[in-house]
Amino acid sequence: MFVIRPIEHRDLEILYQIAKESGAGFTSLPTDADFLATKIRLSVDTLRRSDTVPGPETYLFVLEESESGEIAGTCGITAAVGLDMPFYHYHVGTLVHSSRELGVYNEFRTLNLCNDYTGSSELCTLYIRPDFRQKGQGVLLSKSRFLFMAENPARFDDRVIAEMRGFTDEQNTNPFWEGLGRHFFSMDYDRADYLTGAGNKVFIAELMPKHSIYIHLLPEEAQAIIGKVHPNTQPACEMLKKEGFRFENYVDIFDAGPTLAARQGDIRAITQSRRVKVSIDDTAPGEDAERYLIANTLTTGFRCVMAQVRPRRNLLPLSREQADCLGLSEGEDARLLKLG
Repeated sequence: MFVIRPIEHRDLEILYQIAKESGAGFTSLPTDADFLATKIRLSVDTLRRSDTVPGPETYLFVLEESESGEIAGTCGITAAVGLDMPFYHYHVGTLVHSSRELGVYNEFRTLNLCNDYTGSSELCTLYIRPDFRQKGQGVLLSKSRFLFMAENPARFDDRVIAEMRGFTDEQNTNPFWEGLGRHFFSMDYDRADYLTGAGNKVFIAELMPKHSIYIHLLPEEAQAIIGKVHPNTQPACEMLKKEGFRFENYVDIFDAGPTLAARQGDIRAITQSRRVKVSIDDTAPGEDAERYLIANTLTTGFRCVMAQVRPRRNLLPLSREQADCLGLSEGEDARLLKLG
């Protein structure tokens, strides 16, 4: 059985492997072992804290196969972005140039550097390893975060965002970067991506243009991918939209990937999940059993699984294996979410 659990110090080696596998564009996991070790330490320490005021900390989780202990992927939530260093986006806006005398009226789409999402919570670091992508575990990896948030709403901002990885071609080239970013940064995309992922964002403010950029002046290839996601990211993007996330015309300043946003009260998995009491029952659930996400209500000991079960009102029968994976005993509370 696959189980979501908080990351631990022993996961550093596999997290570094995931950072290498994920490649360019996966900004939150640079291939820097010391940096990743710090991220793990901060996540572990944050979970142990009793105060719940959202700060710049990131909660990291891993997807583990319970029998083998193999790690299939990772995901995270940053409680509040932009509090320890600036958090940049381009806002896609509109400027009008008109002359009544000449009878000319033109609307131009523009890009404006901003920090509008400062303080928001961010879904981040979602990656499932290639060997596990056909096993349906992406849903568990992604949506388990909402059950954790449902149990700990005060640890997060009301506004939740998710940056989607931008489009790259067969040569792993991003036309938006080639058409805009390279002219200001004078470095390869991979280098800029690594620097931001490792926490060095000062150079963005130093080098990026401060005035509106007229999109129609960019190369056509760059214009075409503004707000377009990487093919591997498309399923995650569609899943978030079904949960209530929307594109609000903010894109990444490097690859122009879209940022989706929602309020906690508009996220389906948060509002429709509910607490139930656990009963231990090894009887097969039957043909009418349906697929659910099930989580315990702990913080440092958080666990979440996906299983075919048949709840009865506020009672949830679980097999001994399921209960053990969740660290739950008879009569304890679990959080339940029916999957569509």
